[in-house]
Amino acid sequence: MKEVLIQNYKLENPSLKKLVGYDIVNYRVDTSTKKYILKVYSDSKKDVDFAEAENEVLGHLQNYNKDCFPRAVMSTGKQLLCSFKSDGEDKTARLLTFLEGSFLGETEHSVKLFESFGKFLGEMDLQLKNFRNYVIEARILKWDLQHFLLNEQYVQCIADPSDRKIVAYFFQQYKANVLTVLPALRKQMIHNDANDWNVLTQNNKVSGLIDFGDVCYSQLINELAVALTYALMGKNNPIEWAVPIIAEYHKILHLEEKELDLLYWLIAARLCTSVGNSAFEKEQRPDNSYIQISEKPAWALLRKWVSINPVHAQNEFRKAAGFEIQKVKTLEDIQQERFSTVNPIFSVSYKTPIYMERAAFQYMFDKYGNRYLDAYNNIPHVGHSHPKIVEAGQKQMAKLNTNTRYLYDQINDYTSALLQYFPKPLKKVFLVNSGSAASDLALRLARNFTGKKQIAALEHGYHGNTNSVIEISHYKFAGKGGKGAGENVLPLPMPDTYRGEFHTENAGYSYAENAIQQIQNSNGVAAFIAEPVVGCGGQVPLASGYLSKVYAAVRKQGGLCISDEVQTGFGRLGNVFWGFEEQEVIPDIVVLGKPMGNGHPIGAVVTTDEVADAFNNGMEFFSSFGGNPVSCAIGKAVLEVIEEEQLQQNAKQVGDYYIQELTKLQQQYECIGDVRGSGLFIGFELVKNRLTLEPDTKLAQKIKNEMRNQYILLSTDGPYDNVIKSKPPLCFSMENVDEVITNLDEILRD
Repeated sequence: MKEVLIQNYKLENPSLKKLVGYDIVNYRVDTSTKKYILKVYSDSKKDVDFAEAENEVLGHLQNYNKDCFPRAVMSTGKQLLCSFKSDGEDKTARLLTFLEGSFLGETEHSVKLFESFGKFLGEMDLQLKNFRNYVIEARILKWDLQHFLLNEQYVQCIADPSDRKIVAYFFQQYKANVLTVLPALRKQMIHNDANDWNVLTQNNKVSGLIDFGDVCYSQLINELAVALTYALMGKNNPIEWAVPIIAEYHKILHLEEKELDLLYWLIAARLCTSVGNSAFEKEQRPDNSYIQISEKPAWALLRKWVSINPVHAQNEFRKAAGFEIQKVKTLEDIQQERFSTVNPIFSVSYKTPIYMERAAFQYMFDKYGNRYLDAYNNIPHVGHSHPKIVEAGQKQMAKLNTNTRYLYDQINDYTSALLQYFPKPLKKVFLVNSGSAASDLALRLARNFTGKKQIAALEHGYHGNTNSVIEISHYKFAGKGGKGAGENVLPLPMPDTYRGEFHTENAGYSYAENAIQQIQNSNGVAAFIAEPVVGCGGQVPLASGYLSKVYAAVRKQGGLCISDEVQTGFGRLGNVFWGFEEQEVIPDIVVLGKPMGNGHPIGAVVTTDEVADAFNNGMEFFSSFGGNPVSCAIGKAVLEVIEEEQLQQNAKQVGDYYIQELTKLQQQYECIGDVRGSGLFIGFELVKNRLTLEPDTKLAQKIKNEMRNQYILLSTDGPYDNVIKSKPPLCFSMENVDEVITNLDEILRD
């Protein structure tokens, strides 16, 4: 290379240092008097044409400000490009002037510096506004955000499934929120790579910009999106740091409201482009460190970005440019609208209800820009808006959705996959629409098989909202508006070792003996149904050993055993996949619902061949929607996500930590009488006195609502409504636990 510089540029005794790069080979050149950058390309027409186009851009900018951008150096042959041979191959070289300054990435950031950054970008883009070059305009570049979807192929290169899902989520959101809007936005030439190692600073001011290798003809807002992406890395409150850049840019080159409204999603897209290409590069060229240089801070920002309410970002970006934020209906108005068409019996949570807009994984976002940590919603089992679940539903819905009277692969694929998680006696699946429908069917199966009517069920249990299951749900028939136990229901005491009659290590056997005595004194039961952890009873785990003795007694008198796994199943308890496994029993019938479809309405009954065959008595069983192709595709995707992201293991690890931290609070505050649960099925009980166990319902309600005011969602349950329950999506993290504990501690201290 020295010969090229000496022969073509008459440089005396130049020294060269190869720089890390992506596609183009770059050298820093030092002489006794000056510094340069040498760029070496192949001799292909494509590369040569683009090098010439890039020189035109730099030449255009030189007309405005010669000190802020590199300048192409003329060769002795009066050319801005020179050709030479290297190792027998034809090459093309460009020599550029060297700009002095400190990189933005190594400079202490300040509001003043960021204001100058916004101003610099605005002035540059204003200068490029009317510049045209058809080579650049014809360019299709994967780093150009209008072509973001070219990077979707790299999602599978991301090794960690917990990270991969975030990137997949933003690809889906780009398609939903950006793709159709982009064509209506103004376009022009942009630099497209104002990252922290291309931006130069001097004296707390942006002084220059280098590397125009990604210059493209794209939507103007993409310039700001790219620049903000790198400027916001490492910031605890990135939205606040975006404001000065946007504000100063807007003063120079006015932004449009519709452009600002896409900025949140475009920043996410650039982050995904960065981490996706890093993952791909690791596979292809693991020794190339350049593409991975911003990988760690990019991932940190991306994980933070997914927890930011897009409405909040949109509002702050609008305000930074002097626009009004979009008006939203008041809570009073939206409630009034709801109750004008929906009966108020459909209750809403919290003293101050929440007007929700969207959700992502363990975060929920309201219409006003607030972000809520979802620490109790157990229906989105693997996380809100999980991209794999969304994709499964979308693809299948676009292909086939019909009733179960036809043959199709999805029902076979799903039921086969589901049965892999059950012990061998449980071999047959009935698919329905909900946990309530599944409980209803379970009772039918049991009564048909045994010829008996009576059902034994735990006090404070809840099994659904149909007539037949309300009749056996103590939580309903013994609660407000209930009519008491019917003649076909045998309520059994809940085996609660905290508030119940028995408290020793053998409490499970004592409770079981009590239950067995009642069953023997009855006319015999068709079935005994219980949740392994009684949710509405206050998140009460059944006393150890209870089910094995009760199951044996029920079977001895000819009844069946039903495990209601609607809330406890699919790995939520951490140690086991199904709650009945904790008691080392195998039920005859298992009821499934809620988490099965991650919020999509699907339920199931899993039972033995014997019970299923007895039901095949000539009367057709049919569910119009139960087991439809879309439901089955979604259900199978849920199982796959649980395995891929090791969510059962996560429930165990995070749940153990959660219990540990709650137990520490229990030691500090006398009002916490009990902490119980396993995995991510947790409750802690509030009492006025630990000796008398007098429930503190008022305090529980206060905590629930105060936590809501701190944007953390918990709820209450139990016979006295004094138990705080937390059953979050299984992607909940230890950092999320810390957020809950910190805020809970502050509320209890006050």
